[in-house]
Amino acid sequence: MTIKPRAKIRIEEVARTAGVSAATVSRALNNPALVSPQLRAKVEKAAKKLGYVAHGAARALASRRSHALGAVVPTLGNTIFSDAIGAFQRRLEAENYTMLLATSDYDEEVEYRNVRTMIERGVDGLMLVGATHGKALYDLLEASGVPFVQTWAPAKASPYPTIGYDNTALTRIVVDHLAGLGHRDIGMVAGLRRNNDRVRARLVGMRAAMRRHRLPLPASRIVFTDYRIDAVRAAFREMQRRGPMPTALVANNDIVALGLMLEAQSQGIRVPRQLSIVGVGDLEVAAHLHPPLTTIRTPKQTIGTLAAEYLLARIHDRPVELPAELALELVLRGTTAPPPRKDKTV
Repeated sequence: MTIKPRAKIRIEEVARTAGVSAATVSRALNNPALVSPQLRAKVEKAAKKLGYVAHGAARALASRRSHALGAVVPTLGNTIFSDAIGAFQRRLEAENYTMLLATSDYDEEVEYRNVRTMIERGVDGLMLVGATHGKALYDLLEASGVPFVQTWAPAKASPYPTIGYDNTALTRIVVDHLAGLGHRDIGMVAGLRRNNDRVRARLVGMRAAMRRHRLPLPASRIVFTDYRIDAVRAAFREMQRRGPMPTALVANNDIVALGLMLEAQSQGIRVPRQLSIVGVGDLEVAAHLHPPLTTIRTPKQTIGTLAAEYLLARIHDRPVELPAELALELVLRGTTAPPPRKDKTV
């Protein structure tokens, strides 16, 4: 049996069902701020009942806007980015915008292709992660005129609009805490540096903080890993192969900290009695680990919300200012303690 496709519902049918004009339907669906909440709800109810879908290309042509914003993030495996993206999308939905999402896997060429495709699809603005991108990408963005905002870095990190926190300050906070507990041998399990200015800034901050406390940080005390648990556990073992373990480890994020805790526990190394561990991010799981994870709380949702608000303001020619830097908070839980006495080293 051949099923004949249903004729496309027209805006005039929605208008008749809602008892309003076609122009009112268009305003309610495309510029909801121009109509009352009651009228908007009435129109949306009629559109949903009829299964009406606006013609995106025609609407974009008429308004010169697609009512879609793009976001390109390195990965969704790290839920730090997921939390920010969730806040970004919620803020867009409040103004009847939708989000297009892509991941780059820390690959500059993939990021460029994703951005180019989104611009070709007519997005009204773009959110990017990090404050350093390839020249070709910046040239593309400037030529297109599409508003964009960079995230997860402070405004001072780039001449382009940027929202986030100081990653050098982040590792300084962690080292200050560990040194204050008496640790003198501190290592770092960092993320991969390729196309990742956050990791590079944290390394700079780590080295500066260790110098300020007059503590050594030889190259053997820094191991790099990606964000898979098995890779993190391998990084832990690599640190062990280089010599006696440090008394404390700074993890690049909470996922890395979790992997370090799992490997330590599998070897019978007690955290924090024999080894202190600090994460970054304060993911939901951090408070539920055993022991609960000491970590840096980053403003994940604030970054996503501010990124959306900045782009919406640019699109609608509203004045907008970005904060110079967002605050970080050290959350003390159960994975840090004074170092073990020398006769009880790991």
